[in-house]
Amino acid sequence: MTSYKIPVIPGDGIGPEVIAEGKKVVEAAGEVYGYDVDWVVMPLGADHYLETGETVSEDTLRELGGYRAIYLGSLGDERKVKTGILEKGVLLKMRFYFDQYINLRPVKLLEGVDTPIKNKTSKDIDFYVVRENTEDFYAGIGGRGVKGLSHQHLKLMRETFSAKFDLDVLTDSDEIAYQIGVISKEGTWRIIDYSYKLAQQRHKHLSSVDKANVMTDIYGFWREIFQDVGKGYPDVKTDFNFVDAVTMWFVKNPEFFDVVVAPNMFGDIITDLGAMIQGGLGLAPGGNINPEGTSMFEPMGGSAPRYKGLNKVNPIATIWAGALMMEYLGEKEAAGGILTAIEKNLVDRKVRTYDLGGSSKTSDVGSDIARIVKEQGRV
Repeated sequence: MTSYKIPVIPGDGIGPEVIAEGKKVVEAAGEVYGYDVDWVVMPLGADHYLETGETVSEDTLRELGGYRAIYLGSLGDERKVKTGILEKGVLLKMRFYFDQYINLRPVKLLEGVDTPIKNKTSKDIDFYVVRENTEDFYAGIGGRGVKGLSHQHLKLMRETFSAKFDLDVLTDSDEIAYQIGVISKEGTWRIIDYSYKLAQQRHKHLSSVDKANVMTDIYGFWREIFQDVGKGYPDVKTDFNFVDAVTMWFVKNPEFFDVVVAPNMFGDIITDLGAMIQGGLGLAPGGNINPEGTSMFEPMGGSAPRYKGLNKVNPIATIWAGALMMEYLGEKEAAGGILTAIEKNLVDRKVRTYDLGGSSKTSDVGSDIARIVKEQGRV
């Protein structure tokens, strides 16, 4: 039997509740498909920060780097810790440290789920958004300047490149703020190449998202690389989409899309829209992936601290994220079994949380999906 050692970060708010159900289902699949999991609990989050004054230490990062996959509940509790501290100090830090340059989001309407888009079914909404995860305007470099002349020295360090910016800022405004978006040839090439490969495995259609009509330098560069990479994939059909237009097409014609690739900031925005058209954040998983390193899998939704301890929220996004994690680890059959069990739970319409019109508890849903996984394995 294959054995996996997987770090798990339950996190804040509802994080421990949903991650418990995800673990329950992953373990149930292990009984059926022949693996076991040894969970290594890492107590990162608001309470850890308040107790220690640190977000995540270098020692912890090095320890996590010894594993292929991390399972994350959710982080953040604005009642305890100022918004942004944990998001930047833990989530972004881990993404950059482990060079998780791919954010992979399945946008798939499952059978048994209603979409807010009229007359669309599960046959119409089934695509992936591949978001570049380490560059663009989320690179974390920027600053402020006050009236007169000021100087700013900015440095960007990434796995594939480094860059330094020495800025003289002269302004007659009382104060200005600026953020620098940076994309590299190496970083852009690899995310687009990954997307072409994914499209080849599906329906051979890749859509690029940018705003090259306004931000001509940064996203014109993105388009050039998209076209250059595409020369190696002549069988893949492609199209360019401005980000404002793609939000319309996601709603009007979601069936058009197969694989969508986007720079970091736009990818962040359109994946939230994708979550809504597939039924809500409770049904939206994601993976932060480094194909050659340590990857992290999590639900798209936040920690929702006001629901902490109520055993109320939908755990399906976290359970689905667990399926993505097991697929990444090579357990494709188990991952498929988990997703099939999720869909059967939804089609049955008997065990559902409040967001899907039911009254079941978080733990009820996890137990039902685990039961289905086991019963499928006995057939």
